[in-house]
Amino acid sequence: MIRISGIAPESIVDGPGIRYTVFTQGCPHRCEGCHNPETHDPSGGYDITAGEILQNIRKNPLLDGVTLSGGEPFMQPKQLLPLVRKVKEEGLSVIVYSGYTFEELMRNADAVALLQYADILIDGRFILADRSLELLFRGSKNQRIIDVPKSLSEGKAVLADLR
Repeated sequence: MIRISGIAPESIVDGPGIRYTVFTQGCPHRCEGCHNPETHDPSGGYDITAGEILQNIRKNPLLDGVTLSGGEPFMQPKQLLPLVRKVKEEGLSVIVYSGYTFEELMRNADAVALLQYADILIDGRFILADRSLELLFRGSKNQRIIDVPKSLSEGKAVLADLR
């Protein structure tokens, strides 16, 4: 079971193209100014299976990919792994938002297992003082758009250009 706060079945703000966005429930970061504070409490939200999410994804042939947002998706890497594995088998891209940095995630084997299926990671805590409405797919200037396959191959964060 995956604990989520909700789903946006068609989003154009959570990555390029039309995306199915899953908002996971629970976040240890509790960033000041977070736009999803209702996702912080890990006991909030509701449970759903990867299979239920996949059924809904398959109903929309216009989707370009799936975005995992939050909350903090890396609080549930084992639960999300079957979902992202199937999403990739369906030929869709995977974007993951995290308050953790790529470097922090690389120290956790479960997080690395989930990253193996991600195309893009948008990392870093939201910093209210660095907030900008002009950034593509990010809320604050410290957050990075990372090409995950290249980063895993090179062993360091490699920035992606999503323009």
